[in-house]
Amino acid sequence: MAKKEKTETIRIKQVRSRIGCPKVQKQTLDALGLRKTGRTVEHKANPAILGMVAKVKHLVKIEE
Repeated sequence: MAKKEKTETIRIKQVRSRIGCPKVQKQTLDALGLRKTGRTVEHKANPAILGMVAKVKHLVKIEE
């Protein structure tokens, strides 16, 4: 059997509105599961998720 790696999870909270943002950033928020301001989601901290968070870092806050 393969070794089970410990994957760290991060909590991402949307703190700013998506109104007036480019369509690509709105799609990134949708892909993260954030559709309303004030909502929080949990994801595994992999390179794909961290890259999406970096694209919308001005709209979200990472909670450890």
